[in-house]
Amino acid sequence: MLAALLSALRPRQWIKNGFVFAALVFDGQLTNRPALLRTTAGFILFCLASSSVYLFNDIRDLEEDRRHPSKRNRPLPSGRLSAPTAGAAAAILAAISLAGGFALGAAFGAAVLAYIGLFLVYSLRLKHIPIIDVLSIAAGFVLRVAGGVVLITVMRFSPWLYVCTTLVALYFGFGKRRAELQLLADNAGQHRRVLDGYTLPLLDQLIVIVSSATIMAYSLYTFSAENLPGNHLMMLTIPFVMYGIFRYLWLIQVQAAGGAPDELVLTDRPLLVTFLLWGLAAVGILYLGT
Repeated sequence: MLAALLSALRPRQWIKNGFVFAALVFDGQLTNRPALLRTTAGFILFCLASSSVYLFNDIRDLEEDRRHPSKRNRPLPSGRLSAPTAGAAAAILAAISLAGGFALGAAFGAAVLAYIGLFLVYSLRLKHIPIIDVLSIAAGFVLRVAGGVVLITVMRFSPWLYVCTTLVALYFGFGKRRAELQLLADNAGQHRRVLDGYTLPLLDQLIVIVSSATIMAYSLYTFSAENLPGNHLMMLTIPFVMYGIFRYLWLIQVQAAGGAPDELVLTDRPLLVTFLLWGLAAVGILYLGT
């Protein structure tokens, strides 16, 4: 049961909570030990909060997941974990994350509370409304970034990163919907009701719009944000972002992948290498390029 519960917490998806570190890294405070410790604590609390939401969502979708070709193997639909146990674990994790969040500060606690509240409403209603469902997911990423901002004393954090975070989340969100729609075909609506409100041509148009806006917003950030080195070396990271976007588009269009973007980052080697190279280049330029 413990193994099933751990699997239901979806630890692979904790990578999403890494957005909490955005303020720390891009404000030049990665070497500030107190700020690093506070942000790491915030990351752990967001992991607990997100896992509580995953458990609640899996309980709500139990019957639909039992009919899904891949989700039926999850602990709850497969019967390896009972709904009462999952519900109790969700409540405990939510309580711990909220208590810990407010212990770190009222603003951060409010961010965690807003995150949990948003995704409870998402599980109950918003995920069934086309476009609003993906916008809600993007809002969750922005809350992670905002949580990281209020954890430390920010000096030069650029608002451009909120824009880039929103656009990247929308890009992967619409890509995931496209992958699900293509995988489930005519039975898509039976597994996820919101898919009845999408078509492949619509999603392709939305992906083109958001991917173009992402590249443009990130490019503008690299040479206009005040917190970056004045030599504009950050522009050297633009090719990594472009390739990452194009690679994911290739995966969902040609390979029919993309149902779990967070897992693709870890399993698709070119995408993983691109992400690591972008991270190393960005950190090197921020901390050594002045």
